[in-house]
Amino acid sequence: MNYADLFRITLPETALEVTALLVLVVDLAFLRKAALQLRASVAALLGIVGCIAALWLMPGNAILSTDGTANTALLVTGGWVAAAQIGILVLTGLTLVFLIDARFTRHVGEYVAIVLMSATGGLLIAGAQDLLVIFVGLELLSLGLYILTAFAKQSGRSAEAAMKYYLFGGMSAAFLLFGFSYLYGLTGSTNLHRVAQGSITSYGSGSPLFYVALVLVAAGLGFKVAAVPFHLWAPDAYEGAPAPAAAFIASVSKVASFALLIGIGMAIARPFGDAHVVRFVAIHSGPPQRYIGLAHQWSLLLVVLAAVSMAVGNLAALAQISVRRLLAYSAIAHAGYMLLALGYLSSRSATAVLYYILTYGLTTIAAFGVIGVVERATGTDRMDGFLGLSRRNPLLAGVLLVLFLSLAGIPPLVGFWAKFNLFAAVLATGQGAVPFALVALAVAFSAVSLYYYLQVLKRAYVMAATDETPIRVHPVTMIVLLLIAAAVVVLGCLPALLQNWIASF
Repeated sequence: MNYADLFRITLPETALEVTALLVLVVDLAFLRKAALQLRASVAALLGIVGCIAALWLMPGNAILSTDGTANTALLVTGGWVAAAQIGILVLTGLTLVFLIDARFTRHVGEYVAIVLMSATGGLLIAGAQDLLVIFVGLELLSLGLYILTAFAKQSGRSAEAAMKYYLFGGMSAAFLLFGFSYLYGLTGSTNLHRVAQGSITSYGSGSPLFYVALVLVAAGLGFKVAAVPFHLWAPDAYEGAPAPAAAFIASVSKVASFALLIGIGMAIARPFGDAHVVRFVAIHSGPPQRYIGLAHQWSLLLVVLAAVSMAVGNLAALAQISVRRLLAYSAIAHAGYMLLALGYLSSRSATAVLYYILTYGLTTIAAFGVIGVVERATGTDRMDGFLGLSRRNPLLAGVLLVLFLSLAGIPPLVGFWAKFNLFAAVLATGQGAVPFALVALAVAFSAVSLYYYLQVLKRAYVMAATDETPIRVHPVTMIVLLLIAAAVVVLGCLPALLQNWIASF
């Protein structure tokens, strides 16, 4: 391997790691005795500068491999991978902004450093083409998330959530690594493309161990995206983690994980042609039957996870009184929508999933920003804490209105177009009554989701406030929230802006 190429293709990750060390040095050596808000502002600013530097150092189309071909690639950049990595860096910078007004820890330098290191793991898995690189990147991302969840040391809920997250995460890592080991043993390679090609042999998809491996890998990756039945960590983590950390978990880690799933799907689809599909129903034409067995089984797993996640996520959200837990179950449902498109993978559905996860991540970050402000003012994240928000802070209530209606998929906000593109891609890719029935189920559950989002907005706009004391928001936080809300509206009114940007890579 050419280590100069390795350094060149990982310049963004290197920039984040160097920035993480710089933040620690500045905070520990020069600002330890300064006021907490000053330290938080400096640490967040340095972290944002690091994200900007990583964006500037983003390489063009490149492959890191042993012989210059995709069949031995470890990492790739360019194309949809670059779009996902840019999204990860932008969302990381936005989550750091909310640290400025936070009061959950005095260890702000360490917090920012861990955020940047986790983002490094996200960048790695977005472009990973090798099982070993995927596992290393996932663990770098996940270990940081466990720590961020526990960062509010004075909160018992934070410690409990981190412990549950860590235990479930360790179990999922074991499943994933066990599945990877089977794939390596069956195909003789850790490269995604060679694993897919190796499944054609009698020792690949014709072996019962191959199906065991697929189930184990699906279980390990299902945990990362909070798909049912691997979702049990999500409500506790979303509820117990500090608001900025919860925003990072709900956005950056999801973008990275779904980028990985797109990469795996593309590797499986490659023998069909990059613009073709891994069809769930078309299993009797084209490539050899055993290879299509791989496509069929992987699609089947994703579609089953999608259907169950949509149902459980939306129905469980109806019973929640904590807005954080409501967003957790909502995230499970949104993961189901995206898994459905990944089950009917094509170039169109991959672009639709990327569009969906980027806009969802942007919206969710702002939602947790609003929740963090309300929590500091009321001491609770329950729905009753939002009573009379429109009178206590009209701008904050307006941001919440835009965000929740977008998450529900109300036009002309960006959430509507994200769902429309996603469902249209499934119908265009799938054949027969099954994809139509699944899209109809998804649309029905989207209608269900409107009810629980409106429950929060009803308290903010309709129900009387028990306390009408104005809620004050840090100017920087308010500006960022307003900008995100404006982006949600503009991207909804002009959906081609983001679509053309993604297509330009």
